[in-house]
Amino acid sequence: MVSIDLNADLGEGFGRWTLTDDERLLSVVTSANVACGFHAGDASTMRRVCELAAARGVRVGAQVSYRDLAGFGRRAMDVPPDELAAEVAYQIGALEVFARAAGARVAYVKPHGALYNRIVHDEDQARAVVDGVLIADASLPVLGLPGSRFLEVAGKAGLPVVTEAFADRAYTSRGTLVPRGTEGAVVSDPEAVVERSLGIARFGSVTARDGREIPVRARSLCLHGDTPGAVGLAARVRARLEAAGVRVEAFV
Repeated sequence: MVSIDLNADLGEGFGRWTLTDDERLLSVVTSANVACGFHAGDASTMRRVCELAAARGVRVGAQVSYRDLAGFGRRAMDVPPDELAAEVAYQIGALEVFARAAGARVAYVKPHGALYNRIVHDEDQARAVVDGVLIADASLPVLGLPGSRFLEVAGKAGLPVVTEAFADRAYTSRGTLVPRGTEGAVVSDPEAVVERSLGIARFGSVTARDGREIPVRARSLCLHGDTPGAVGLAARVRARLEAAGVRVEAFV
């Protein structure tokens, strides 16, 4: 039977401000990418999301980012490799405290936003992220785009690598994500997102922006928690996958 993990970005609030419906999303997804305070999130939010995830058997992942609260981690930044490695390790360590207190643990690492996109091509930044993960825990799996420099460097360093796809993001014909801010970068039609999810899970392919069908081999499927109607959309995706005979389960 074909199986796939469903992950979502959670805990992306700060103080009294909230963005994602963490509790309801955690009833649908199998892995939670928890913001670690650099692009969003704070200590109370991290603790609460870890407790909710642990209670539901959802895996907790550290969503590490450039230090960019004002820009939600989606602005390009140039951070020295040593500094970036330390900041990645710091974020993982902060989340691990709350995960362990909830009876769980940080089970994987996924970069966020501008950092995620940068390390698709930038080997120096990719290596810095890998170094940060190694400082925190050399056994942690990392999530990333198939064919990225990040997964290549991580694999060579001995980290378990997990390929990821995005049902609600447009792809170029080279298999990379269309940059945010570009028209059509985010797929907003719910039915299209559901159909793309099925194509990725069952056939390992997705339709690129230019109409070509491209291979996308992924063990995990991301659904963005800040998308309008995210909970209902995630529930539709999961229901359709299961109805098609796809087993939805965590990759760790």
